Amino acid sequence: MSLAEHLVELRSRMLRITISVFVLGGAALVFAKELYGLLMRPVLVALPPESAALVYTSAIEEINVYMKVGLYAGIFLTTPVILWQIWGFVAPGLYQDEKKLAGPFIIFGTVAFVAGATFCYLVLLPQMFQFLLREESAIILEGRMNAARMRADDSVRLLRFGDHGRAAELARKAGQALEDSSEGKVLQGQFGTSLLPRRSTEAKERLQALGLLIDALRMGQGEAVVEGLRPVMDKRLAAVEAYATRDYDTAIGLSDEAAALLATASGDWSADVNDVWGVQRLVSLGQATYESQNWTRPMLSMSEQLTLVLVLELAFGVIFELPLVMMVLGMVGLVKSRWLFKYQRHAFVVCLIAAAIITPTGDAVNLALMAGPMLACYELGVLLVWIVEKRRASAAPPPAEG
Repeated sequence: MSLAEHLVELRSRMLRITISVFVLGGAALVFAKELYGLLMRPVLVALPPESAALVYTSAIEEINVYMKVGLYAGIFLTTPVILWQIWGFVAPGLYQDEKKLAGPFIIFGTVAFVAGATFCYLVLLPQMFQFLLREESAIILEGRMNAARMRADDSVRLLRFGDHGRAAELARKAGQALEDSSEGKVLQGQFGTSLLPRRSTEAKERLQALGLLIDALRMGQGEAVVEGLRPVMDKRLAAVEAYATRDYDTAIGLSDEAAALLATASGDWSADVNDVWGVQRLVSLGQATYESQNWTRPMLSMSEQLTLVLVLELAFGVIFELPLVMMVLGMVGLVKSRWLFKYQRHAFVVCLIAAAIITPTGDAVNLALMAGPMLACYELGVLLVWIVEKRRASAAPPPAEG
């Protein structure tokens, strides 16, 4: 075939691929919203619970996003067709026994592409977005805080039933878990100026906890503590007034004084009430510390996050196709195994540079997650080219004598 005939054939095969992409992409538009939700799951999981949402900045952005999802879904679904057309284009340059590998090439090529995209989705994306959107210390502190808050709330509920002993035991357990954690130094006040807890949050949390504690004792001990609760309420009202005027230190101090009066009014149960209040203080300080560490809030657009995810998904799909592509190039004689071995070190450097460019984060973990599969696929490709050359050498007829 002449060069013009090769170009005509290439154009016809590209046309078939394009038609397949649009047909399958149009069919995928029916499920575009569900597919988009699936693709964005690693992003949403990594976001803080209070801001786990994506925004769109124009009236047509959401529609454009779904159209892009449909288009890329068409590309993904057309993978077998693309591989089939590639094989059909290079098949005239292969031996007769090699042409029989069309089926395995299409099957393994499709599996490799899906495996690459799956690896990216399950391994790289969660790690990457956790690194980009959440600090590790804040994630650990949030988990500790959620567990401690649940126990603290349950200790107050037990007071409502008059079960003071179990309430104090549960409160001590929650407080000990916070103090023994890696965040204990933070909760004890041993932190730098960049992590100073927000006094407004701490004051608000203490006032809310004090109100719940007053209600619990009123319900658990009935009329016996009504008179003793009046000075407690006076202190709490004064603390609320201080909070309203942004005098947070005074509000915190009055809350502690009110809690001390509340313990005194509890009579024989004063020690148990002090334990419950102690864990409430720890929780309020922990919440303030957590907010001081997370004083920025991400606002991610639908389009930008979709582009980032899809580029990485396609990149990994193509990377996992590298061994098969190298094998085909070896079959048509465009690459040689000895050449690939000779420039192996150069290929490693190129893979690391490409991984650094593609990876949007600067940490070593995500760089390794990107570069590792690239290097492994290159080595597997070199091995496949070497196997192809060995098979061709063994199948070639011996040279004629004389």
